[in-house]
Amino acid sequence: MKQSRIGAWIALAIGTIYFLVPLIGTLEFSLRMRRGEYSLDAYRIVLGDPGFQASFLYSCILALATIAVGVLLVVPTAYWVRLRLPRLRPIIEFITLLPLVIPAIVLVFGYVQMFNTSSLLPLLGSEHGTDLLLTFGYVTLALPYMYRAVDTGLQAIDVRTLTEAAESLGAGRARILFRVILPNVRSAVLSGAFLTFAIVIGEFTFASLLNRPAFGPYLQLVGANRAYEPAALAIIAFVVTWACMGLLQLFGRGRRGASAATR
Repeated sequence: MKQSRIGAWIALAIGTIYFLVPLIGTLEFSLRMRRGEYSLDAYRIVLGDPGFQASFLYSCILALATIAVGVLLVVPTAYWVRLRLPRLRPIIEFITLLPLVIPAIVLVFGYVQMFNTSSLLPLLGSEHGTDLLLTFGYVTLALPYMYRAVDTGLQAIDVRTLTEAAESLGAGRARILFRVILPNVRSAVLSGAFLTFAIVIGEFTFASLLNRPAFGPYLQLVGANRAYEPAALAIIAFVVTWACMGLLQLFGRGRRGASAATR
C-alpha cells in the first residue's frame, strides 16, 4: 500500500515538473524583453496591438457562433439517437470521428472546391459567406468533442423516463428538449462548448487558407517575426484556456449543487 502511494506521488511529481518547467521557462522568457531586468513590455505591446485585439475578437465571435451551431446540431441528434435510434449510434459515432481522421487541410480544400465563386453556392464570393463557411468548418472540427461530451451527459440521465414524464404532462418535443433534457446535460454542453472555444481560438489551417483575420494566423505571424511577444501570447492563451476550465468547474459545480438541493 505504501509503495503504491509512493509510486503515485512520484508519477504526480514527474507530471507536474514536465508540465510546469516549460511553462515557467516561457513565462520567464516573456518577461526579459528589457535587457538585464524583468518587465511586462511584451505583454503591453501584445495587448496594445490592434491586430491582437481585432483577431482575438474575431475568433471569439466565431467561437460563440460555432458553439451555438454545434449545440443546435449535436444535442437534438444525440438525444434522438439515444431515445429512438440506438442502432444508429455506432454509425453516428463513426461520422463524428471523421474530423479526427481527415486532415484539416483536406477539409478546407474540399470546401474551397465546393463553395468557390463558380459553384452553385458561392460562399467564398463575399466576406460574410467566407465567415459562414469558416464557422461550419469549425463546427466540423469540434464535432468529435462536442458530440462525445453531450452523449456522455445523456448517458448519465434517464432520457426515456424524463421524456415519457414530460409527454404525460403534455409537453411537445421542442419543449422536452430545451426545458427538460438540455438543463440536465448543461455541464456536458459547457464542457463541449469550452473545448470548442479552445479549438477555434488556436485553429490555424482553416483561417489561413480562407484568408480570414483569426487569432491562429496572428499567432503564427507574430511567432515568425518577433522573439518575446510569442512567449507572451503563449502565456495569454494558457491563461484563457485555464479560465475556461475554471468557468466549466464553476458552472458544473453550481449545477450539481442545484440537483442535490432538488433531490
